[in-house]
Amino acid sequence: MKTFRRIDIRPAGPDDIMMIASVIVETWRSTFRGLISDAFLDAMSIEEQALRHARRMRIADVFHLVAVDVSTNKVIGFANYGKARSMPPRFDRELYALYILKEFQGAGIGSALVRSVAGHCRELGGKSLFAWVLSSNPNRGFYEHLGAIAVGQGQVSLGGENHDQTAYRWNDLAKLSGDGRFSA
Repeated sequence: MKTFRRIDIRPAGPDDIMMIASVIVETWRSTFRGLISDAFLDAMSIEEQALRHARRMRIADVFHLVAVDVSTNKVIGFANYGKARSMPPRFDRELYALYILKEFQGAGIGSALVRSVAGHCRELGGKSLFAWVLSSNPNRGFYEHLGAIAVGQGQVSLGGENHDQTAYRWNDLAKLSGDGRFSA
């Protein structure tokens, strides 16, 4: 496992929007180049992502956590989550997005974010958590390593192209969160 300077996980605020947007665009381009059309990836804009997540931050029951490199005060990863949007009611909470800048991957930051999400969802009364993951995502094993099981298949349209996706579910938020408390 890689080691880095101190990283804090905390709820995101409006001042984090541009850094969150930058993480999204940079992570999509570094992870999905060759898997999703270059035209789609090249057309991604930090400004559009910032507007999208600024709107999402104003929605009740939608939450953002950021991982911040304390030495630079830079957001290097984030998670976005809330009530399940697209699965049957037995899936009560959804991890909408989880992104870590490539140079920080493999240091346990993604795991810490997911555990914090699970703890917060548990405090909100959640029993389970799921995430849609592109089936071609080279990092799918990350979810399995954290104990998620594949429970469904679907498709998502990105840039006019359909892509397969897999729904991963965690059945035990107490186990996933470790101590079961929201730590951010």
